[in-house]
Amino acid sequence: MEFKDYYATLGVERSATPDEVKRAYRKLARKYHPDVSKEPDAEARFKEVAEAYEALSDVEKRAAYDDIGRRQERGQDFKPPPGWDGGFEFSGRGGGGAREEADFSDFFAAMFGRQARGAGGSRAGAPASGGDHHARIVIDLEDAYRGARRTISLRMPHVDAQGLATLQERQLEVSIPKGVREGQHLRLAGQGGADPGGGPAGDLYLEIALRPHPLFRVDGRDVYLDLAVAPWEAALGATATVPTPDGSVQLSVPAGSRSGRKLRLKGKGLPSKPPGDLYAVLGITLPPADTQEAKDAYASLASSFPDFDPRSALKA
Repeated sequence: MEFKDYYATLGVERSATPDEVKRAYRKLARKYHPDVSKEPDAEARFKEVAEAYEALSDVEKRAAYDDIGRRQERGQDFKPPPGWDGGFEFSGRGGGGAREEADFSDFFAAMFGRQARGAGGSRAGAPASGGDHHARIVIDLEDAYRGARRTISLRMPHVDAQGLATLQERQLEVSIPKGVREGQHLRLAGQGGADPGGGPAGDLYLEIALRPHPLFRVDGRDVYLDLAVAPWEAALGATATVPTPDGSVQLSVPAGSRSGRKLRLKGKGLPSKPPGDLYAVLGITLPPADTQEAKDAYASLASSFPDFDPRSALKA
């Protein structure tokens, strides 16, 4: 993932005041606004400027961004530092308000969560209360399969009377429901911002993200696994032991299977109503020809199929 240098985008120093950030944004927004700009890349540059301003004009987001930036070497791909998975918690009250409809980058979403903008305020019809908070947390796929209770750490930018922000950490016990999906939000009632007037506290909304798994890929409720098979297993058929996030199962590989074939394990995806499926995507793995015996075996195989042309489709 590319690390976005928002200060460089706006052309300001890291010590820039909020007024300097605002002036730089307004100047660049006028220059690159798609309705008036003659620049060939105006729309893309306008989006970059809007995203940078959204991050740096909000004192909470800026504190979180600076915390990560201090551990990021310039000019390198973004490598999440230790503790990244704990996530940042935002009140959603701050910000200078770049376009709400802006199509922000994956880096912005990973930093702040897709619901980190404009989410503050009290609930409609409720008495004056503390604002709702939002955070993005990363969980293991196995917890999404089985459900779990986990202790999570959140870092909340705290703004003092001088307008300076520092990160404060808190821990919460969270029940992860079975079958929770990427992008789903969990509501923790009363865990948001406290109300200075003594009214009800706001709620905390946790946006769920799934930690990358070494074996499985998730698409909605469905799960995919790359399954290696030997040439003779693909040709003659076989029974393979296949791992799933909820335990191993036996899978029949039909004779005559090709690389890329998807074999469905119905109902073995993420739990739901109905549950998702698990797809084993076949890939034929060749034994190495690293001994004379192995080389002779390959030569014998070639002589057994003199008319076989693996590139016949190209000729057609």
